[in-house]
Amino acid sequence: MPLGIYISVPFCRTKCSYCNFASGVFSRAVFERYLDRVCADIENAQKVAEEMGGRMQRAVDSIYLGGGTPTVLDAAQLERVFATVRSQFVVKPEAEVTVECAPGTLTGAMLESLLRCGVNRMSLGVQSFVDQEAAAVGRMHKRATVLEDIVRLGAAGITNINIDLIAGLPDQTAESWEFSLAETIATGASHVSVYMLEVDQDSRLGRELLAGGTRYHAHLVPDEEAIADFYRTACERLQSAGIAQYEISNFAREGFESQHNLKYWTRQPYFGFGVDAHSMLDSATEDLDAVRFAPADSLEKYMSGSALQRTAVSRQAAFEESCFLGLRLTRGIRLQKLAAKFGEDTVKQARAAIAELIKGGLMERRWDFVCLTSCGRLLSNDVFEKFILAEESVR
Repeated sequence: MPLGIYISVPFCRTKCSYCNFASGVFSRAVFERYLDRVCADIENAQKVAEEMGGRMQRAVDSIYLGGGTPTVLDAAQLERVFATVRSQFVVKPEAEVTVECAPGTLTGAMLESLLRCGVNRMSLGVQSFVDQEAAAVGRMHKRATVLEDIVRLGAAGITNINIDLIAGLPDQTAESWEFSLAETIATGASHVSVYMLEVDQDSRLGRELLAGGTRYHAHLVPDEEAIADFYRTACERLQSAGIAQYEISNFAREGFESQHNLKYWTRQPYFGFGVDAHSMLDSATEDLDAVRFAPADSLEKYMSGSALQRTAVSRQAAFEESCFLGLRLTRGIRLQKLAAKFGEDTVKQARAAIAELIKGGLMERRWDFVCLTSCGRLLSNDVFEKFILAEESVR
């Protein structure tokens, strides 16, 4: 099965207050040293796969540069990364090649470089089309900037465009959310990702919310019920515009689902390079299903050469992953297919949990699939936790 490649570029112009990713603002002098390390890791991929106990395919059908903001690199640096990938792997002609971009970073030189690198899909970190909302969380672009970038990308032949939106930004209202959705639809974007604001200790805004403070406009964040309503509205508006939900947070026009992200949700092999870039490869031995491994989640530790953290994935763990990752997809999971792979006895372990979730209105049956209901998608973390605990209880 062809491999997916993810490359982490953890550099930003500014650190958004809601961001809990392993990224930040660094001197441009750091960029080249970081790319030296990333390119060396790419060149050493086969050896790493063997050391981790995985089987690595050289055929690649998806490449994803995420961050951070990959487009803060200069054109030569971006091309160096892609050239290194192509020197070590066989990138299929039809491969999906995605680069994340902060609106306003798409210079003429960068656009030309993207085309030379074979990029055919862009993901724009818009978050909101309301300038006040974007500015409140540290975004540097305005609505007009986004629209200009989309026009320029289309003129260059890159029409497969994703727009990221966040429900729950400070001062967001039902009316302003409707405006962002309407603007998103009007762009003709082929893919939309809708995320509900995450509240945790890993972001400045999250910490302030948990502390009950007012910095970063935390006191203006809508309540949970309002955010859930925003999400439901997005599902309705996007669906009516022909942008169908195919995963909890992702919507696409027909044929434009993210092939790279589908690898994660369907447990296809992928190899990550750079800070906090996770990998999963099929196991080279029959006693395991797969191996997962990842480098450090901080730039300092990654650059110092800290060891990869490896996790062996047993067949039982692989079954659990197949269930809770597959349930992220709107189509859900097909029990018959899981039984064919893992055995009917293994699938039987999950049936009690599934029956309880169906009874509670969080899951439903569709032919021989089981999937989350609209309510289940809103409470997906609770569903997954219950499902995993049900699996652990039979061990």
